[in-house]
Amino acid sequence: MSGIPHEHYTPKTGFERWLDSRLPIVGLIYATMTIPTPKNLNWWWIWGIVLAFCLALQIATGIVLVMHYTPHVEHAFASIQHIDRDVIGGGLLHDLHANGGSLFFFAVYLHIFRGLYYGSYKSPREVTWIIGMLIYLCMMATAFLGYVLPWGQMSFWGATVITSLFSAIPLVGESIVEWMWGGFAVENPTLQRFFSLHYLLPFVIAGLVMVHIWAFHTTGNSNPTGVEVRRDSLDVAKKDMVPFWPYYVIKDLYALSLILTIFAIFVWFMPDYLGHPDNYIEANPLVTPAHIVPEWYFLPFYAILRAITFDILFIDSKLGGVLALFGSLVVLALAPWLDTSRVRSGRFRPRFKWWFWLLALDFLVLMWCGGQPAEGLVPLISLLGTIYWFAYFLVILPILGLTEKPSPQPETIEADFDAHYPPKSAATTAE
Repeated sequence: MSGIPHEHYTPKTGFERWLDSRLPIVGLIYATMTIPTPKNLNWWWIWGIVLAFCLALQIATGIVLVMHYTPHVEHAFASIQHIDRDVIGGGLLHDLHANGGSLFFFAVYLHIFRGLYYGSYKSPREVTWIIGMLIYLCMMATAFLGYVLPWGQMSFWGATVITSLFSAIPLVGESIVEWMWGGFAVENPTLQRFFSLHYLLPFVIAGLVMVHIWAFHTTGNSNPTGVEVRRDSLDVAKKDMVPFWPYYVIKDLYALSLILTIFAIFVWFMPDYLGHPDNYIEANPLVTPAHIVPEWYFLPFYAILRAITFDILFIDSKLGGVLALFGSLVVLALAPWLDTSRVRSGRFRPRFKWWFWLLALDFLVLMWCGGQPAEGLVPLISLLGTIYWFAYFLVILPILGLTEKPSPQPETIEADFDAHYPPKSAATTAE
């Protein structure tokens, strides 16, 4: 936080001075709660607190659930039924945990697309963006591992199909698959490995979140204009910023309460709405489901994986699909370097807006394709969606930055804020 002008904590009582000289935890809390924040942040900046809540919810409910779960292929499915039916409050905890994962991904997708639109990944926040992408990758791994634990039909066959993809990697692929399985098929060692990693990774995510917060507290929050906070002095900076407490804390808590109201409706009235019916059938290695479908938040990348149905030079279709899957995440992580525009915010980039909203639509189309059988026009639509995803990051962003003429930007955050909320005149105040 040294780069942002801010008021420093001064211990007032003898105890505070004694504690601050030995463990400056009060000063750390004070600095976090009073961090100067751009005063023009809109409602797209509420998803941070939702994500923090989701992480806390997943860890808290997960710790209780593992007290009753049995990571063994003979008992895993029955232990889930035991939690739902016999453990006091177990069904509610299970529903909170399962639907909490969906809320987690819903919030993170909006958080990512907000960053893409407002250029939150641009200098000096590249490290913040990369840490965020690492968090997202850990979330994907944790969710996939957790989806296997109920040991239903989709759990078993999803694990079998997805882990088998690594066998496409030349030379080491088969060894990687055998290591993940703990043998030559998805069996009890696989379940125990996945259970152990599913329990561990949320704490890795928590550590990365702390580094993520540290990073953006150091560089400062981005804002809708993309204009940096003036850092000449504390008095000048105060014109662009307000303390995080109470202004944004109250705003974020209000937004969180609205979102949790909708979340509660899902948990209480349709807790299984987002689940697949086949996963309520115990895993059977001898019966393959007609259509293997991952959770909804994996569907866009599942569509990209299936879009490559042809060989490319010496790369067969299976390896091509794996490369497209991981490549789609790599280009997303490289956005800070692929976007050549000097203007951060999409608000002032008229041509960029069209391409960005087409990307958002493309993401939804890929999500739809991922949930459909790979037949008819679905493979073609998936391929076109995949091509646009890569074209946006590798072609459109670099060219737009060099050819687009941006709209005029406000000189300061204060000017943008005053344009939206004109200060009251003395005469109006007197009335």
